[in-house]
Amino acid sequence: MASAAAPAAADSTLPPALEQLRHLAGELRFLLPGVRVGEARETTKEFDRETFWRRFREAAMAVSRAATTLTEVFSRLPLPSPQETQKFSEQVHASIKAIIAVYYSLPKDQGITLRKLVRSATLDIVDGMAQLVEVLYITPTQSPENLISYNSVWEACQQVPRIPRDNKAAALSVLTKSVDLVKDAHEEMEQAVEECDPYYGLLSDIEEDNSDNHGDEEDILGCPSNRDSYWSEEDQELIIPCLALVRASKACLKKIRLSVAENGKKDQVAQLDDIVDISDEISPSVDDLALSIYPPVCHPTVRINIHQKYIYTWNNSYRTPTECWQKTSDLPKGKKHPTYLGRAKEKRINRDKRIGMGPAPVGGSCEGGKVSTH
Repeated sequence: MASAAAPAAADSTLPPALEQLRHLAGELRFLLPGVRVGEARETTKEFDRETFWRRFREAAMAVSRAATTLTEVFSRLPLPSPQETQKFSEQVHASIKAIIAVYYSLPKDQGITLRKLVRSATLDIVDGMAQLVEVLYITPTQSPENLISYNSVWEACQQVPRIPRDNKAAALSVLTKSVDLVKDAHEEMEQAVEECDPYYGLLSDIEEDNSDNHGDEEDILGCPSNRDSYWSEEDQELIIPCLALVRASKACLKKIRLSVAENGKKDQVAQLDDIVDISDEISPSVDDLALSIYPPVCHPTVRINIHQKYIYTWNNSYRTPTECWQKTSDLPKGKKHPTYLGRAKEKRINRDKRIGMGPAPVGGSCEGGKVSTH
């Protein structure tokens, strides 16, 4: 009788199942900041790449299994007992701690770019599991939210085998993503310029509906005027050189990626990281420039974006490939240092002169399409 009463007594001391899930979700959320800023753990052991990736894959599979089990038992009635819930919660918590520990075992000297990709994958897994646990205690038993959250964890775990294995591969992966983003921005800008319709006709239906009921569009609250919807001739004169800058950025990134692919070496860890850091700034600069040319166009803002962000980033990017492949003797036979960046820089300077940029305005702002200074 005493032995039979022991499990019952243990159950009575445990919180209810859903309360345990709520506590588990909080514990997982508490781990996220540490992963975002955590440093690699120092060790005297020599890093074994194959062992690391094997452990990382196994840890991801363990998280996926724990997520599957937890989702299954909390998607049907009756819900698990407090004692069963404790066991499942411990499995989830242990699997998450294990994959974080594997991430911490990746040394800095393997490359910051590679560490960022591994960290991002780890964060996706931890955050996805925390979200799944939250959904399960808020809406237990079968629901669309349960399946969506479970799929997020499963997909994050499936991404682990696809992560590049060294810093050069990681750099090429990041550069490819930057090229694709700039390519999309360029195509969007080019299409808008060709059709002389920055909003791709999205405002046409609004304007037609309003014209049926109102004679004066300017009097309609929230309805943009023509000046707010379309480019003036002066705007178009400014936009064409801006489009050329974005096109040059795309070509620049492509050639940097090609240079890394052909000439980069896996042991050039710091140089590859420098290239990625600078190239990462090009895509946001293109986005800022693209957004600034949508009507109503504030010309001083466009100039500020070009001078303070765009050109600064470009000037840094010109130096990167040469710094990466410093010795001609390190290059494959018949290869030379890239010269396209210098030519691009000269073209950019000449293009700025044609635009009539001059110094970037300081303290300028646009209000209602007019320029004001502070």
